[in-house]
Amino acid sequence: MKWLISVILGGMIAISASPTFAHADKEIYINLWKRTLELQEDGKVIKTYRIGVGTRDTPSPMGVFKIVDKRRNWFDGFGPRWMELNVGWGTFGIHGTNKPYSIGGFVSEGCIRMYDKQVEELYDLVDIGTKVTIDGPLTGHPGVTYRILVKGSRGALVQIVQNRLQAAGYYNGECNGQFDRLTEIAVTQYQKDHGLKVTAQIHYEDLIHLGIEE
Repeated sequence: MKWLISVILGGMIAISASPTFAHADKEIYINLWKRTLELQEDGKVIKTYRIGVGTRDTPSPMGVFKIVDKRRNWFDGFGPRWMELNVGWGTFGIHGTNKPYSIGGFVSEGCIRMYDKQVEELYDLVDIGTKVTIDGPLTGHPGVTYRILVKGSRGALVQIVQNRLQAAGYYNGECNGQFDRLTEIAVTQYQKDHGLKVTAQIHYEDLIHLGIEE
């Protein structure tokens, strides 16, 4: 399963309408299992921070993204710094918090929470364009083995399904993590062609058939 996650992470480059940015020397690696954020430079970890991540109902995105915006004092409750990621299915970022006791837990609506002093430090060390890898369970939470995906669903698992359907020649839309009408049509046709129960939804047996779950 670990090799599959590595392959998925390598291929899941989130698409953004933002312009291409200059190469950033530093990278960020976020581990949802451990709730840690590492700042890396030349492949070496130079800073490690404890973080808060998404709950089981509002999981953090999983994949490879970039910082596309940086703001000071963005909104109340988000601490003194905000760094937005180019996630295709919603607004997610790295930010501070007015609830420092929540750091270390599955507590947010998907964003990455940091202590205010630490997010100020990180903010000054990275630029727009910095690569951010978020590694973790396919569902975004270790307590959830899989989710039934339906039209309107959003998230990394939807994007993985879109990637698989596209590779199989069934989906021609954008792999943006949004289960839209085109995704629904592709799922329906895939199920018909492979003798699966036609639900226009993604259930556990569909994930197994697509090779996403074992």
